Amino acid sequence: MSALLQQDEASQLLDAAIRGELPDSRGRFGPFGGRYVPETLVPAFERLEEGVKEHLHDESFQAEYRKELREWVGRPTALTFAPRLSEAWGAEVWLKREDLAHTGAHKINNAIGQALLAKRLGAERVIAETGAGQHGVASAAACARVGLPCTVYMGAVDIERQAPNVDRMHRLGAECVAVESGDKTLRAAIDEALRTWVTDPNGIYYLLGSAVGAHPYPYLVRELQSVIGEESRQQMLDQAGALPDAAFACVGGGSNAIGLFYPLLGDDIELIGVEAGGTGSGLGQNAATLATGTPGVLQGSYTMILQDDDGQVQETHSISAGLDYSGVGPEHALLQATGRVKYISAEDDEALEALEELCAAEGILTALETSHAFAAAKQYAKENPGSKILIGNSGRGDKDMPTLTKYPARIRTHASA
Repeated sequence: MSALLQQDEASQLLDAAIRGELPDSRGRFGPFGGRYVPETLVPAFERLEEGVKEHLHDESFQAEYRKELREWVGRPTALTFAPRLSEAWGAEVWLKREDLAHTGAHKINNAIGQALLAKRLGAERVIAETGAGQHGVASAAACARVGLPCTVYMGAVDIERQAPNVDRMHRLGAECVAVESGDKTLRAAIDEALRTWVTDPNGIYYLLGSAVGAHPYPYLVRELQSVIGEESRQQMLDQAGALPDAAFACVGGGSNAIGLFYPLLGDDIELIGVEAGGTGSGLGQNAATLATGTPGVLQGSYTMILQDDDGQVQETHSISAGLDYSGVGPEHALLQATGRVKYISAEDDEALEALEELCAAEGILTALETSHAFAAAKQYAKENPGSKILIGNSGRGDKDMPTLTKYPARIRTHASA
């Protein structure tokens, strides 16, 4: 439990989270969250908050959203038993297959929901940010679906290592703008999107891709991604006959993880989020915000961030572009502080090895982001033989081929003919 919370306070906040009472009216998850934005953006955020209150849980909006999830996104996604991985690990391993959703990752759940919201709010165009490119692709596809023009901001470093997704965005009709400022990764892309939103807060809808930033985004994204955990819970009961002993998800900003974890908070399940350990524990060598960060304000939210002793936000490193972020969603910061979710990290090499093992054992090329969760789950299985494990397979790895080609495959399961 974090020193930020007393035991009684932590218990009360966790109970409130399980009951669905967080965030509070100020957008707070206990000490985390809130809205710290420039005065010029306050009206835009207030307008968005009112729109979320009016539409998100409205019966007609939910009917339209669920119809799109079912008929366009392809939900429910499969829960897949992994027999060879289970045998190798000595555990019962199940995979929630968000890689099978339209556009290849969980990002589409949030993108289509916010695109429908943008339409209802009368937006003239949509902007978005992206790191690994999956949210950019999802935003481009969702905007094409609802008939809104889309501009995606992407760090120049990420554009280089995620070239296939850049091409996909263009083909889906979106403009992809390279961000050359700052660290040239996800944090810089979010900064640029916010600067653009200021120029036309009424005509532009900012489709934020993760459970980060100022209120109401952490809440909005969580609500749209909770379909992952809702489906997983029922599928485990139906197919595995019981809930898992432990559930794993990778954590960058944290949208796929909060989507999986939130509906499971009240169950007797170990919840384990896995961050990017990069190449080491030093500042700038990883993106393990919850493992090594300290509280501070980043891009509108009070949360855990990677900063130096002077409060300067630091650049990060991860082999996975989608985890390469200096902060984390405020609800994850609360769940760590209450002790309900355990957050650990996996290094680049461990993630690569896990990706290769999954490919060889189950014929699934997962995303580099997700492979961090597999690395941690394997260690858990070793320490808890016979356990039932659920892994959120947040996306497919086709997008990572430009990166993976730099690392020769080390696992071979079949002799050459």
